[in-house]
Amino acid sequence: MSNDDDLEDLLDELDTQGDLETSQQQLRLRTESRRYDKPVTIVEGFDLPKSEIEDVASDLKSSLGTGGTVTEGHIELQGDHRDRVPDLLRDRGFDVRE
Repeated sequence: MSNDDDLEDLLDELDTQGDLETSQQQLRLRTESRRYDKPVTIVEGFDLPKSEIEDVASDLKSSLGTGGTVTEGHIELQGDHRDRVPDLLRDRGFDVRE
């Protein structure tokens, strides 16, 4: 086993929760008005596989009690949640720019 393999194994073990990746991502938060002037909160800036973004979206939707979707690498949540989403994302280790 080479020294590079040992280093890779150590990095994988240290990053079992993806903390290194999430803390380095700077997410942006904005709202848009959609059909019938309904607000939509959009979280952008993810550099994760779609499955992990969907996990984050699922947690946010459950915490907020709202609907939403993952589209083109960003999360769209029904309603204006600018007040609660940053704290929920920071709890998961993300850096959020409002």
